[in-house]
Amino acid sequence: MWYEIIPGFAVMTVCLMIPGIATNLIHKVTNGYKEKRVARNPYQWYLMQRDARLSGTGQYYKSKGLENIH
Repeated sequence: MWYEIIPGFAVMTVCLMIPGIATNLIHKVTNGYKEKRVARNPYQWYLMQRDARLSGTGQYYKSKGLENIH
């Protein structure tokens, strides 16, 4: 019957979702649980580079805050 395909479909769906979810979790863990920043135009890229420079660590996602700006 038609319902016999449900277990196979569920297994296939879960197996196809695992890489996307794992990639997202690995990204969050390696970047200190900060959201991914996307630079779609040169101004946004400039802001990311500024954040990396001001953070003192060279990484835009580890900014320290206003106390780090001289």
